[in-house]
Amino acid sequence: MCAQFCDECCPHAGQPLAAVASASGLPEADLTGIVSHLYVCEGLSTYQIGALTGVDRQRVARVLVRAGVPVKPRGAGRPRHRDARRVAFDDLMTRLYTEAGCSSAEVSSLTGIPQRTVRDRLRARGVRMRTKGRLNREDRLTLAADVVEQLYVEAGLSAAETGSVLGVSRQVVLRAAHDHGLPVRVGGPEPGQGPTEIELVDALYADALVRQTLARHGVARRSADGPIWLRFPTPVPVSPELAEELYVTCGLGVRHIELLTGQPAQTMLRLLRAHGVILRPAGGRTPFLRRWRAGTTGGQAPPGGQG
Repeated sequence: MCAQFCDECCPHAGQPLAAVASASGLPEADLTGIVSHLYVCEGLSTYQIGALTGVDRQRVARVLVRAGVPVKPRGAGRPRHRDARRVAFDDLMTRLYTEAGCSSAEVSSLTGIPQRTVRDRLRARGVRMRTKGRLNREDRLTLAADVVEQLYVEAGLSAAETGSVLGVSRQVVLRAAHDHGLPVRVGGPEPGQGPTEIELVDALYADALVRQTLARHGVARRSADGPIWLRFPTPVPVSPELAEELYVTCGLGVRHIELLTGQPAQTMLRLLRAHGVILRPAGGRTPFLRRWRAGTTGGQAPPGGQG
């Protein structure tokens, strides 16, 4: 039946659409020809044909069925020209959902399109829909592998310290380390022996090399009491030369430099790397701690245990 009403043989081909659509009061045979032409050749829907001809949509469908024209179910649709406004809306909804991280409900609120329609259009575009509800796997906070490796593995910070630097919990740090295949250290309480932070700060200031370096760069001594954010409300500016001297000449770790300047350990790592300083392998005691343990720093050696 489609061939009967194609542009090559259809008696209405080439006529203005308004003239072809003037079907009110026509005999059934003529109405069948016009409706079939509009449906097959012009690609109009039964709703559009009804609006043009003044014929009830259901009667249009019955005419097509009797004429042997296959009528597609409602919603299946036939190829039609894409509406530029709808394409722009679909582009906007896709960006809001995939790039801005909005939920389908938020996209619906922003665009004024029903939430179910939003999800249908996104699926039609091949967008992978996120699961509903809070705390789903897609929204899980993740950390970059190189950041975790620098802080947790290379700098030797604990999971809690790394999380404090990055603004996340220690569980997030440990999960990221496992996910990226990084070595995860066995946790546990603080060691019963070895220097406390206050003893460590006092020992750093007592070290002859450290004292000379700090004096040469104009870095004043600070009290060892209290958390580091109270000791250094504003961190001491650290030049690449000072960082290299403390790390290489004095043998300090980046955590030690943080205790003396208030500058975060990861900031010191980036500064040393940018200055071309070769970093020591992760793990083990720093040269400063070995000097202190051997009693060659100019200060009092720790009583024993871990350095």
